[in-house]
Amino acid sequence: MSQTVLKLNDIVKKYQDGESERVILNHINLEVHEGEFVAIVGPSGCGKSTLLNIAGMMLSSDHGDITLCGEKVSALPKKKWTDIRKENIGFIFQNHQLLPYLKAGEQLTALLGTNPQEVKKLFKELSIDNIIGQYPSHLSGGERQRVAIARAFASNAKLILADEPTASLDSKRGRHAVEMIQMEVHKRNKAAIMVTHDERVLDLADKIYRMEDGQLTQIK
Repeated sequence: MSQTVLKLNDIVKKYQDGESERVILNHINLEVHEGEFVAIVGPSGCGKSTLLNIAGMMLSSDHGDITLCGEKVSALPKKKWTDIRKENIGFIFQNHQLLPYLKAGEQLTALLGTNPQEVKKLFKELSIDNIIGQYPSHLSGGERQRVAIARAFASNAKLILADEPTASLDSKRGRHAVEMIQMEVHKRNKAAIMVTHDERVLDLADKIYRMEDGQLTQIK
């Protein structure tokens, strides 16, 4: 039986909205297991990215527990969160966040210490081995996104978090990027959560949840 990588239990997040208090996440529960690719959809401003940031230990919740790889990380001091995040979580951002002064392959070797042979292997899997020595400014949007995917999977992270990974891509390149994420999740037995507006790629997810009015509901 596959192990639970991430467990969110009774997560609540509120924000002040003028004189009133707005509940963004209203007692959210979510489990993601090894080899499982989860998609979260919902309207803008519904709390999808807030939930992703809490899952990624970039933001603290007002209530509830976060368990990552069997450890209740929400109970740990905030100063330990950075190290836990580096060890256990890989991020794929919609704007790539590649460093302009590093070549594509160096985004992994220089930043993560990844073995060059492993980088070549991963780039080949993602069909970008031909751009390993090029700078981000010379790459297409789809190529930059695939380098970002490679960077996320090159770490030993058990949890991959993707925030709108198709946002800057056309439909064909967007689908291909999500196919790459799905392939790596299943091949490397990672757990992944993708927040997206792009309903054309939802068939690639193992489970789909809809976020609305602070609630998370499984629809697949």
